Amino acid sequence: MEELTLTINNFGYNEFFKEAFSAFEEKEYQIGRVALEHKRMYRVWTDNGEMLCEVSGKFSFDASSREDYPAVGDWVAIKERAGEQRGTIHAVLPRKSKFSRKTAGLNTEEQIVAANIDTIFLVNSLNEDLNLRRLERYLLLSWESGASPVIVLTKADLCEDLEDKLAEVESVAMGVPVISISVMEEKGIDRLKPFLEPGKTIALLGSSGVGKSTLTNYLLGEERQKVQDIRISDDKGKHTTTHRELILLPEGAILIDTPGMRELQLWESESGLSESFTDIEQAGKNCKFRDCTHANEPGCAVLKLIEEGSISRARLNSYKKLLKELAYLDRKQDKRAQSEERKRWKKISAGVKPKRI
Repeated sequence: MEELTLTINNFGYNEFFKEAFSAFEEKEYQIGRVALEHKRMYRVWTDNGEMLCEVSGKFSFDASSREDYPAVGDWVAIKERAGEQRGTIHAVLPRKSKFSRKTAGLNTEEQIVAANIDTIFLVNSLNEDLNLRRLERYLLLSWESGASPVIVLTKADLCEDLEDKLAEVESVAMGVPVISISVMEEKGIDRLKPFLEPGKTIALLGSSGVGKSTLTNYLLGEERQKVQDIRISDDKGKHTTTHRELILLPEGAILIDTPGMRELQLWESESGLSESFTDIEQAGKNCKFRDCTHANEPGCAVLKLIEEGSISRARLNSYKKLLKELAYLDRKQDKRAQSEERKRWKKISAGVKPKRI
């Protein structure tokens, strides 16, 4: 990357972020975009090249949770340390969009996978690992992110029943573009070009081994991302990308390749659920009973569509499962909010010294 010839305008800086940064500009801060994060150290793209940054002490003190810290794709206000090519992050600008999931494990915390993205390429491989239920989960979180999802089906050259697979995916896509490609045969990739405009940010999301790194290398024009074959034993992918990172493509679009996700737990996705399951929710409005659970009630419009073959039973079961997961998450978040409030007051109280009499 030719840092000396590039400016922040090449990295997706627009009027939204310019307005948000105006208050910091008067105080002689510098604007930058987080290109990589590793253990609270950040590589940041700026007008003065790439800098290695860390957050200020005040930033750490004020941060109440994990999502308050910078994520890959964030725009940040920094102060440069003269002559060191290093800087200190003092603030994260408001996010235009963010793809989040619940952190893996027992903790109820938000993990921001990527911020300020315009389009999400949901990458799935057209092999035995194609999973509609997992795709529904990705779509749900994509709609919630504020970015526009596009389903990218890779390895079309290895698929013998392409039309059938496309029909299956389109049955859950709900108006989302579905594009099948083959990097090996260089087919279908031109259909991605309209989303790869200069200054636009695209995140590649999907499981391991589905072809994200192969696609990245093709778009980049070089073997930058390590690629491994899928395991023949179970058709599953191996993890190749180990971290999230901004990559500037030759045509000017910004790409975020992400590690394959073993676990994709929901995070605040109620509106995304409506977008992902519009067929079921629209049909539910025609049920005889307003509180219909679509189980065995008479006059259930959803069950009627299942009998007609318009909606699969598996899709309804997936919808119900995600509803329960969101309800459970809401209860956990309420408890977490109460705990965070207690911690906040404890921190404030610790900083207040008693007056001497």
